[in-house]
Amino acid sequence: MKQRVVVVGASPKPERYANRAIRLLLEHGHDVIPVHPAVDSIEGVAVMPRLSGITGPVDTVTLYVSAAISTTMEEALIKLQPGRVIFNPGAENPGLQAALAANGIDTEDACTLVLLHSNQF
Repeated sequence: MKQRVVVVGASPKPERYANRAIRLLLEHGHDVIPVHPAVDSIEGVAVMPRLSGITGPVDTVTLYVSAAISTTMEEALIKLQPGRVIFNPGAENPGLQAALAANGIDTEDACTLVLLHSNQF
């Protein structure tokens, strides 16, 4: 099933996991919205400078940023109301996960790449 997926911490560097996730999400036919404050395009996809600029329904947000950064996005994530938020390895944030859950947003500690490769995305 095609999803609209926001990648927070998107990177133009091909060796970064966030970039690998963008490529694999595109290969799987998903609509991808990369988020990075200083990059215009990644893998040919227009980049949003911040979460607050995203409109419309979002199925999944996948995080590739530290807890210190994701904590500052709590309000924007709650306003966005995605179907779920994936906390990739290194992005775990129990406080943010609790806040999202309290607002009806599903969260999971998982690796987006593994989920895609194993058809569990």
